[in-house]
Amino acid sequence: MESKATASLTIPGIETVESMDDLGAHAPAARAVSPDGDVLLLVPGGSAAARAAAYAQDDEVTCVMEITDVAPVAVAHRIRGRAWVGGWLTPVRDRDRAAAAALLARRHPLGELLGIGEALAGGGGGWALLRLEVGEACVDDLWGADAVEPDDFATAAPDPLAPHEAELLQHLHAAHDDQMRGLCSLLGDHPDRACGTRGRAIPVALDRFGLRVRFPDAPGNPFDARFDFPEPVRNISELRRAMHTLFDAAAD
Repeated sequence: MESKATASLTIPGIETVESMDDLGAHAPAARAVSPDGDVLLLVPGGSAAARAAAYAQDDEVTCVMEITDVAPVAVAHRIRGRAWVGGWLTPVRDRDRAAAAALLARRHPLGELLGIGEALAGGGGGWALLRLEVGEACVDDLWGADAVEPDDFATAAPDPLAPHEAELLQHLHAAHDDQMRGLCSLLGDHPDRACGTRGRAIPVALDRFGLRVRFPDAPGNPFDARFDFPEPVRNISELRRAMHTLFDAAAD
């Protein structure tokens, strides 16, 4: 949810679909999940979403946020998954604004958002802060498709590698090609285990639990393989050790 994946916000009855990945005049600039499990959205004050929420009475404005996750490396079939979060849209008002703005600023430590956060805390600046109260959610990705209960959504912890995943995958792809291909030796009895020595091995996903690699030149059909870490990593230092362990095991 708090990754850099592209997202769009759709409100029934309003034709505008606003890209949350675009910092243009009619696009939300940031999103974050509050401790209560609501999704906080930062949008231009003149956007369709802000106007709809401004006139909302309690929970009468429904909307769906669609998130599209695309692999940050060049590979065929780059879409890794999609998620949909449906619920009710309302403005963040009065005493809650400062705390919500501070949360957004922490989750998005970008220079252009610092002034926005100050403006929101002061109640202006041409931006609107909205709350999406989650009623339902579902995900369809490389790991499968499933519904997510609102309580589970609220208690889920962000993956510590999510803010760094894109640059980490790009680094692995550019600087560790031989070691990536060598991971094929860990596939055991997989019929295409020789793929790593004869073709490409492209890292397509990384999280605290492990690394996912695509082998597009396998002798049979192209396939993905998941390489789990011995234990979940909590930061970049632990990730570095886990990757060294993985590469050492492949080299033995």
